[in-house]
Amino acid sequence: MESVQANLVDIIAREIRWSEVLYEDGRITRIKKLGDERPGAHYLIPGFVDAHVHIESSMLVPDEFAFAALEQGTLASVSDPHEIANVLGGRGIDFMRERAALTPFPILFGAPSCVPATPFESAGAKLTQRDIQDLLSSGRAGYLSEVMNFPGVLNRQPDVMEKIAAARHAGVPIDGHAPGLQGGAARQYASAGITTDHECTTLDEAFDKISAGMRILIREGSAAQDFAALHPLLGTHPDQVMFCSDDKHPDDLLVNHVRSQVIRAIALGYPLFDVLRAASFNAVRHYRLPLGLLQTGDPMDALLVQDLQQFTLEKAWLAGNEVISAGRCTLPHHPVTPINHFAARKVDAASLSLAHPNAPCRVIAARDGQLLTQKRIADAPNVNGKIAADIQQDVLLLAVVNRYQPAPPALALIHGFGLREGALASSVAHDSHNIVAVGTSPQWLALAINEVIRHQGGLCAVDGAGTLSLPLPVAGLMSDQPAAVVGPRYHALNEKAGQMGSHLRAPFMTLSFMALLVIPELKLSDKGLFDGKRFAFCSLAADASETARPELWLQPGVPA
Repeated sequence: MESVQANLVDIIAREIRWSEVLYEDGRITRIKKLGDERPGAHYLIPGFVDAHVHIESSMLVPDEFAFAALEQGTLASVSDPHEIANVLGGRGIDFMRERAALTPFPILFGAPSCVPATPFESAGAKLTQRDIQDLLSSGRAGYLSEVMNFPGVLNRQPDVMEKIAAARHAGVPIDGHAPGLQGGAARQYASAGITTDHECTTLDEAFDKISAGMRILIREGSAAQDFAALHPLLGTHPDQVMFCSDDKHPDDLLVNHVRSQVIRAIALGYPLFDVLRAASFNAVRHYRLPLGLLQTGDPMDALLVQDLQQFTLEKAWLAGNEVISAGRCTLPHHPVTPINHFAARKVDAASLSLAHPNAPCRVIAARDGQLLTQKRIADAPNVNGKIAADIQQDVLLLAVVNRYQPAPPALALIHGFGLREGALASSVAHDSHNIVAVGTSPQWLALAINEVIRHQGGLCAVDGAGTLSLPLPVAGLMSDQPAAVVGPRYHALNEKAGQMGSHLRAPFMTLSFMALLVIPELKLSDKGLFDGKRFAFCSLAADASETARPELWLQPGVPA
């Protein structure tokens, strides 16, 4: 029998008492309430939960993600493995499960509902309704991952509804993904059995989805950051919200995770118990996570923190085992044997030259801190019949290269990256993870893309000052190194992008979403420029109705 004395924060009884928690064989056997709260003493609280994350976006394998997350007080996560599933299918999901099993950190993996995400891009694998049934019935997945094909749900498309039906039959939660959906459309989407959404960017949208019966996951990732817009939900609907990161890059994960949302919420004056319910209880109950909540009979899963303002971590336990001591993770590291699917061939600058349409061009306008883009119009420079980048107006070249089989690159124009010279390239390109690159010329694009191909996946920044890379040998998505190695290298890449002219907070994260067709408005797949509102391909040349709208034209020096 072991025990710990501290100010116990009971989020179910909504009280704080000086207590002794006794545990044996990993479970709490008794809680002795010894008196009133002792100011200045340590507090024992439930562990934080990331209610929706793609672990692959941390560029760490699951056990290394767990190592870093634990040091931020996160004791469990709900993970959609659709990134690796788009590359490797079920084999990739099994890899993630095997790596997760190397730690006591509970990770609930979902059955990806959209692999491939759309028929308008080339992916490395496909998961059918039968595959999803097998994942759920075998226990390899505990929920249906985000249903991104919201038009398919609204139109009751048979293949989409069959996957939802499989999840309903299995009695597991169904995660949503419906950016901008409101009113009757939100109600129709939720009526299919979809219970959550992490794509809300406004309170009005969140209220509509809550009214439709959905729970809202407040996202604070490395690119998409919605806490500032959605935190009032903690005051109006504390039982209907959870915290999540969705996509958290390794340098960011080293310094903040769910804990940062907790700190901000407390500083804004929201009640402690409501904040902690959003950070732990609501996710544990909704997803039926095997994570204790400091109740008699629960697994001994807990955080020991110095205070209830900064939540400075001293110790943590999972199933009674101390996994954090003096704020540091005590779990061992394990060697990684990479798996991959990468067949891209070296490209040349000529294949990355974009023919000028002799008309105003549609331009993808990237938005800092958002997955959404906007459609803009610009007159692109014409040099010998080819489009040249317009550095002054920040109109650069964007390329997507099929990584699964040799194919001509797809090309478009993009605004918002701010590069003055050089190129950025990445094999992390949601959701099919082809190679995406932005640059100031075809020559720079070719150099960056070929560096990624040389490593069979990774990130690259190249300009006149040199080349910096981060190899990602695991599916072209994850490193075989720990966060302490990956985080600083990724940070250095972002710094180099800044030196090249980019003012984006997370330029590589933002770049990775420029091929995500299910998020409007304009995106680029390996098959061409895509209009996310019409859900159809479109030409580079703008039509007359667009060129007649002054608000769509890029204005020099004016952000999109």
